[in-house]
Formats: sequence, structure tokens, C-alpha cells
Amino acid sequence: MNNDTFSKCTGFDSPVGVSRRESLQRFGGGLGSVALASLMSQESKGAITERVGPEKVIHHPPKAKRVIYLFQSGGPSQIDLYDHKPRLLAEAGQELPDSIRKGQRLTGMSGNQASLPLVGSPFAFQQYGDSGAWMSELLPHTAKVADDLTFVKSMYTEAINHGPGVTFMQTGSQFPGRPSMGSWLSYGLGSGNENLPNFVVLVTKGKGGQPLVSRLWGSGFLPGKHAGVRFRADKDAVLYLNSPNGINSSSRRKMLDRLNELHEYQLEKTGDLELETRIAQYEMAYRMQSSIPEVTATQDEPESTFKLYGEDARTPGTFAANCLQARRLAEQGVQFIQLYHPGWDQHGGLPGGIKKQTQETDQASAALITDLKQRGMLEDTLVIWGGEFGRTNYCQGGFNPKNFGRDHHPRCFTMWMAGGGMKPGVSYGETDEYSYNVAKDGVHIHDFHATVLHLLGIDHEQLTYKYQGRYFRLTDVHGHVVKDILA
Repeated sequence: MNNDTFSKCTGFDSPVGVSRRESLQRFGGGLGSVALASLMSQESKGAITERVGPEKVIHHPPKAKRVIYLFQSGGPSQIDLYDHKPRLLAEAGQELPDSIRKGQRLTGMSGNQASLPLVGSPFAFQQYGDSGAWMSELLPHTAKVADDLTFVKSMYTEAINHGPGVTFMQTGSQFPGRPSMGSWLSYGLGSGNENLPNFVVLVTKGKGGQPLVSRLWGSGFLPGKHAGVRFRADKDAVLYLNSPNGINSSSRRKMLDRLNELHEYQLEKTGDLELETRIAQYEMAYRMQSSIPEVTATQDEPESTFKLYGEDARTPGTFAANCLQARRLAEQGVQFIQLYHPGWDQHGGLPGGIKKQTQETDQASAALITDLKQRGMLEDTLVIWGGEFGRTNYCQGGFNPKNFGRDHHPRCFTMWMAGGGMKPGVSYGETDEYSYNVAKDGVHIHDFHATVLHLLGIDHEQLTYKYQGRYFRLTDVHGHVVKDILA
């Protein structure tokens, strides 16, 4: 709206150099000001409580204080890791029965195959621990902590391709633009540490695979301060955080003080609550200049730590190093720590590919559980392991039991969780004999999200935010807490 249009609509002239917002505010305290106040209220306040800034919203006593989410991007094969299916070995090379497929949708990569030959896992399976959890020989370290884990073998999703699948798992929607799970928790729980972000992201360095974009840990329509902050495996863990050459801490402090005065003056004039977010972010960045070097100094860990996590933990940016970093962040009060490890998208060469992936992740995943438990932190730290979907029980391409690939499979896959109020030593849900369909106790992504929020003391139906006239939540309009897996 230009000044001429404003004059026609309101009957008043907009003074030269005055913004439309200021003009509306000066509009005699009438409808323009009322409408503006209403819009600002809707944009800046959630449905639970009219608040600005960190403040806990707890609906019931929490079991977990923090989350470490080990996201395995690409879709790990449940058949070759956790979901033991001897029938696939017995019927190897035979066609996937129509009675099992039931006409369900396939991806464009295997949907046009003339044949869908079944293929079992080439890896030996065995039961471990008092719980008798089935695991592949690829996971010797995870097997040692089997009794600390809660397996959910009946996960399912509607997403069949990576982009929508990862987005769905991270945000509760297949469509980009929604807040990520970590952002929802930051919004609902407030900050656990004044000197570090509430939501930190670590991505394994140098891995190929499906792209991982920043919107996966973005805040969507929530205030920007709730977005995840990515820590990189470089000398500068956070980009543009350190001061330029010639600027010392004292000079930066003076600059921020003067800048804050200008922001406060502008806030008083405009009532723009985004300025409060900007002020808070500048202050956080200043404090992070000293806190981040301290929390990322993993080289100070004792030799016993590197023996536990493996030699890869000495190399910044590896999955092992990120698992160790996650423990250090959790100790400092960071409430949501997201690790991404790409490379599980094995459409071909699966036997060799998945072996490499487990060599990179098995020891460190188990070490994180052991380390947290030794420190007395596992009981209030929820650790999650899993990808966006599973893999098919048939070959993508021709049948070759020694070198084959598996396509995307959304109908069933396996995740595990540990600590933070979970019932340990449990395998929940079942798939059919072909690991194609959920046979018992299906768990949808919305159920998964509802359960995570519940463990942190939040009712998933009550944590909402009004945006564009609608109240949104992480679980959309679905989701049930899976109470049978809770301690």
C-alpha cells in the first residue's frame, strides 16, 4: 500500500518518512491500531499461553529432560538389522505374493519391474540379552546394550520418497515449512542453558546420499530463536560467530549495548516483537563465543572415552565424534540434539553398503547409551535411533542374493529408543512373515511424536501455535501416546 492508497482507504495522509505501520498506530487509536495489535498478537503468541520468551509449559510430570535423536538418513533396512525373517531366506528368488503386497503403491524405481523377487538377509541373526532381542551380526556393540533399548518394529508412514519422508519425520508434515520437532520442544520448554542454543544439529561430515537442508531443523512459523543451530566440524563450529580481526570482546560488548539501545527504541515505537528475538539472538551469539569452544573441546576427554566410542571419535565430524559431542551438549543443558548420518539409501550393493554404515555407527550408538548410563543421565535423556522409512523385502532389479539392493518401503520399519521414561528390554509391534505389512500394534509418525512430547511432560494436543488463522501442532490432528512402551 503506497501513501496515496493509504489516504484513500483511511481519509488521512501518511506523513512523509513514516511507515505504514506507524501511520496505522497513529490512526487515532481506531480500527487500524486495533487490527494491527490483533495481527501482532496472533503472530507472536501461542495458543497455550500469551507469553514472549522462554517459559516452560508442562502438562504432567516429565520423565525426560532432553532428547538425543540419532537420525539415520536414507532408510535403514529393518530386514538386515532388526526384523528377523527366516521365511525370506526359505523363499528367496520367489515372487512377492499378491496377497502380501495387496496392490500397494511402489516407487517409480521398482514399480515397473517385471518381477519382484524376495531376498532374505545375508547376515546372521541372534537373540541378545535377557530380553531376547533379535539383532543382526552387523551390530555387535548395540547387541551389548539390548536390554537398555525399546524396539518399535511396527513404525509406518505415508511417505514413500526421501524428501517428504524426512520432512514428515522431522516436522510432522510431508510439506516443507512446518516447525521441526526440536523447534516445537524449544518453544514449549524454553531454554535449559543461557549460554548455548536450546536445539543443536550435528551432521556427519563428508557423507554422500540424500541432501539434508536447513529447513529440516528450521522453526517454520515459530519465532526464529527456536530454530536448530548447526555445529560444524571446523575451527568455527558456528558460522559468523567469532568477531572479525581487530575486534575484541570489550569492543563487541559496547557495540551490542549500543545496538540494543537502538532496538529497544524501535521496539517502543513499533511494538514489533521480532525485535525482542533479534536482541536475544545477538546476546546469545555473544555468550556462545566463549561457551562453544569449551563444549566442543572433545580432545580433553580421557583415553577411556575414546576407547568406548572408538577411534573415529578423535576425528571431528564423524558419527562417533558427534555422538560424543552430543553427550557433552546434553551435560550442558541443551535440550534437543539432532544427529544426521546419511548414506542408508541402498538401492544397489546393499550387503557392502549397510556393512559400512554399521561400522560407522554401531559402536558409537551403543557407547552413547553406556556413557549416559554411567553418568546417571540415561534415566532422564531420551535417545532415539531410526530413519524415515524401511526397505523392501524384494530386490530392486534382478535377483542376486550376494549383491542386491532394496527399494524404499513405508509400510513398516524399525526404530529404537532408550532412557527418558521408556520401558527397557521391550520389542513392541510386529510385522508379517515377509516384513511387508504391520501385523500388530502399528505406530504412526504422529504416534511417535505424541509419545516423545509426552515423555517431556507435554500434551501433544495442547502444544499449539496460531498461524494464518489456524492452530497448528506437531501431530497435526492425529496421534496417540504409545503407553505400552513407557516405564
